[in-house]
Amino acid sequence: MNQEAENSQRKAPAEGRKAIFRIPATAMLAVAFLTICVTPAAFALPGLQALYLVPIALAVWVIRTRTTATTEGLTVRTVFGERELPWSELRGLAMKKGAKVKAVTVDGTEVALPAVRARHLPVLSLVSGGTVPDPTGITEEITEQDLRTGPKKEGGGEE
Repeated sequence: MNQEAENSQRKAPAEGRKAIFRIPATAMLAVAFLTICVTPAAFALPGLQALYLVPIALAVWVIRTRTTATTEGLTVRTVFGERELPWSELRGLAMKKGAKVKAVTVDGTEVALPAVRARHLPVLSLVSGGTVPDPTGITEEITEQDLRTGPKKEGGGEE
């Protein structure tokens, strides 16, 4: 890859780049199954209808928890709060057990990034415009033209 293409990738305007990392919607199937399983117990005795709070809380957790990466920074949203982390306030990212990723702020505080895993690091690198380096090297070969039009196909085109 030539130096000019690499520079254009890093300096190119990245307005509108956004990545949302959330818990898969199929997790709601588990919530529905749990609701069905709780129903017999909930109606066994008066007052046990409170058992329905468990699947409701789980559904809120699945729907609300996410990490959003934009060109300005990260937004970490949990069930009870939201935290904005501009790229300038981040020292880097830390890998934890199970391929979990945490953001490390300039003052050394670690902030968990819900639903972000090691496999998502190239996406964070692209969205951040290179502020977060890509340890895999995948994004080194991607140019701004590829982002607009899609990657070039290999081969001569005749089959």
